[in-house]
Amino acid sequence: MRDFRDAKAMAQTLREALNSRSVSLGVGESLELIAKLFGLPNWNVLAARIRTAEQGGHEGSGGPGAKVDAGVTNGKEVHVPSDILDRYVGNYQFHNAVFTVTRDGGQLSGRLSGQGAVPYLAVDETEFTADDIEVKLRFILGPDSRPTAVVLRQHGNDHTMPRIDAAAAHELQRAIEDRMSSRSASPGTEAALRRLVASLASGQPNYAEMSAGLAEATRKQLPRLQRSLADMGPIASIEFLGVGAQGQDVYSVWHQGGAASHWHIALEADGTIASAFVTPGP
Repeated sequence: MRDFRDAKAMAQTLREALNSRSVSLGVGESLELIAKLFGLPNWNVLAARIRTAEQGGHEGSGGPGAKVDAGVTNGKEVHVPSDILDRYVGNYQFHNAVFTVTRDGGQLSGRLSGQGAVPYLAVDETEFTADDIEVKLRFILGPDSRPTAVVLRQHGNDHTMPRIDAAAAHELQRAIEDRMSSRSASPGTEAALRRLVASLASGQPNYAEMSAGLAEATRKQLPRLQRSLADMGPIASIEFLGVGAQGQDVYSVWHQGGAASHWHIALEADGTIASAFVTPGP
C-alpha cells in the first residue's frame, strides 16, 4: 500500500487519470495537490519529509534502505560538478511565464510560475530527469558552454525555453500579476479560442495557427478531443474568467447541448496559439 513516500508516483497516477479524461495537470500542480491530501501546506514540506524518511531507511522492493531513482542511467544518479550546475541556474521563458532553475547542493530544481519546485536528477552533464515523473530537461549550450535554452520534454512533447536575464523574468512575472489583478484578457484570445474549439469539434484543426508543440500535442489527442467536443455541441457562449498563474487567459465555454468546458489559452506576439488546454466545466 502506498504512503507519503510514494507521493511522486501518486502524482503521476493522478495526472495520467486526469489526462485520460482530457484534463491537463502540470507536474508541479499535481505534487502540490498530493501534499495537501497528506495535510501539508506545500510540496516542499512533503519532499523534506520524504528525504528524512529515506535517510532513515525503509522497507521496499530493493531491500531495507534501498532507493530507486526512476529514469536515471543504470538506476544511479550521475554526479555533475557544482560549477557546471551553477551555469544552468537562472531563468528561462515558457510562453508568457518563467521557468526558474535553482541549485540545492548537488541537485537542480525547476519551478514554473505559479507552481511548486520539482527536483531533477542528472542523467549526464546536460540532461536531467524528474524522479518518478516523466519529465526531462536538456540544456542547450552555447560556444562558452553556458546554456542558451533548456528543452523540457513531457508526455512526448518538447518545449524549448530560451534563457532570459533577471530583468526580463521580472517583467514577465510582473505582467502576469498585473493581468491577474486587473482580470484583463489578452487581445485575440477569445476569437482564437472560438476557432480552435470549432475546428477540433469538426476534426479539422488549423495547425498553422498553433505553435509546433501545441500542434504535436493536438495531433496525438485529436480523436479524444473531437469526440468529446462534438458530443457537447456548438458553442453557445463564452465567458472570460480571469488569468492563470502562467499568464493564460481562462474561459468557460458553454455548448448548445448544455455542457460547459473550461479553457486556458495563450497567444504568441504574432497571434499564433502558444498553448491551450481544456478541463471539464460545471
